[in-house]
Amino acid sequence: MTHSLDHINQMSQREFLSCFGHIFEETPLVAQQAWLARPFENIADLHQKMVAVVTDHMPLEEKLALIQAHPELGARQKMADASVQEQASAGLSQLNPDDYQRIQAMNTTYKEKFGFPFVVAVKGLTVKDIIAEMEERIQLEKDMEISRSLLEIYKIARFRLEDLVEDTV
Repeated sequence: MTHSLDHINQMSQREFLSCFGHIFEETPLVAQQAWLARPFENIADLHQKMVAVVTDHMPLEEKLALIQAHPELGARQKMADASVQEQASAGLSQLNPDDYQRIQAMNTTYKEKFGFPFVVAVKGLTVKDIIAEMEERIQLEKDMEISRSLLEIYKIARFRLEDLVEDTV
């Protein structure tokens, strides 16, 4: 179900949280704080105000918790409905045994190195693209990878918003 910006701007904080609390994986505080920045002019403005909650108001520990809230790619674990759909769209729910083992091994190596799961906005990517991205990013330093992970989380949030909001502008 999509919502018009007029409707979104008139939502109570409770309604807004119910509708948008999942946009940033298991971190409803982002939506709760973004609601205070109403009105939203368009999807880009809503997205930017949500991103600003993370970039301007979250200390590093909370940013790391946000990254930690994301499931491992290709993992067979319980995850948010949006993550299930996103991973399925990229073919991660139907990996062949070789790709599954490869991704799981890289997930383990990545998490051992950085202390959090690999995060990438999978929309429009193939399994081959995702593996290449993992191979590239595992070479980065931790500070750079924290920044890259957050950028990917912002992309995921934008995709999720586009699925929920009618942008009339």
